[in-house]
Amino acid sequence: MGIEALRTDDRRFDDLPDWPYSPHYLEDLPGYEGLRLHYIDEGPPDAEVMLCLHGEPTWAYLFRRMIPVFLEAGYRVVAPDYFGFGRSDKPVDDAVFTFDFHRDALIAFVEHLDLSEITLVVQDWGGLLGLTLPVAIPDRISGLLIMNTGFAVGVEPSEGFIAWRDYVAKTPDFAVGRLMRQTVPHLSPEEVAAYDAPFPTPEHKAGVRTFPALVPTDPSMAGVEVSREAIKWWSEEFEGHSFMAIGMTDPVLGPPVMERVHRAIRNCPEPMRVEEAGHFVQEWGEQVARAALAAWDD
Repeated sequence: MGIEALRTDDRRFDDLPDWPYSPHYLEDLPGYEGLRLHYIDEGPPDAEVMLCLHGEPTWAYLFRRMIPVFLEAGYRVVAPDYFGFGRSDKPVDDAVFTFDFHRDALIAFVEHLDLSEITLVVQDWGGLLGLTLPVAIPDRISGLLIMNTGFAVGVEPSEGFIAWRDYVAKTPDFAVGRLMRQTVPHLSPEEVAAYDAPFPTPEHKAGVRTFPALVPTDPSMAGVEVSREAIKWWSEEFEGHSFMAIGMTDPVLGPPVMERVHRAIRNCPEPMRVEEAGHFVQEWGEQVARAALAAWDD
C-alpha cells in the first residue's frame, strides 16, 4: 500500500503484568501489504473462537482479565490490535485512518485466518466495527458478548462524547495511560504503563487522535449505511447466543445507549449491570466473562 508507518519497539512490551501471551504477526494481510498486524491466538486451534475487538485508545491488553476465563472454558481466543494501536504498525498520516480502512482490515484478518464459529467480544470501537462484520461474513458469526458500545448510525452525539472528541482534537499527545487511570482507578502503575507502551511519541498516536472524529455522528458519514444493515441482521437474522454487560458509570456509552442497543439484538437476555464499571468494562472482565459463560450453559 506504500503507507508510511512506525513500529513500536517490541522491548516496550516486555514483562507486562498478566500478559503471558506470545505475539503473532501478519505482514501479508491482503490489501494491507507492507503493514504488520499484531494479534494473540491462544487455545485449541479447532475450538470455537472468542474474537476480542478493542476500542479507543486501548489494545488487546484490555482483555487480559477475560482471556483466562475463556481459555479455561476451552475456547480459542483471538485478539488483534488495529493498525495504529498496540503492537501493530502505526501509519503516521492521520488521513489513512477511516472507518472502512479498519473494517476492511478486520474482514481480511478473519478471512485470512479462516476463523469460524466466532463469538464477537466487543466494546467501544470494537462494537462500532465488529457489529458490522455479519453484513460481510454472516456465516462466520455465531455469538456476541457486547459491552459499552453502539451502532454507528449517525445519531446526534451526547455531550459527553462531544467533550471527549473535542479534548482529543485539542490534545494530540494526550497521555493514554493517565486517561485509563482516571477511568479505572484500580489500575496499578505497571498496568498504566502497559497502556502507554504502544505510544512512545506523538507520531505513534495518529490512530488515537483520529478515532473520535471518525465516529459517525451524521447520517452522511462513512459507516452509517453498513451499520444500518447490521442492525437489520442482528434484529432479524441473528440466531446465536448473546450476552450484554453495561458499565453503569460510563458518561458516553452508558445505560441509555446500551438499552437501545439491547433492543436491536434478537433474543438478547437481560443485561448484566456492573455498577462500579465505567467505559472500559473489560477491566471488570473476569466477572463479566464468567457470567456470560454461565448464561450460555443454562
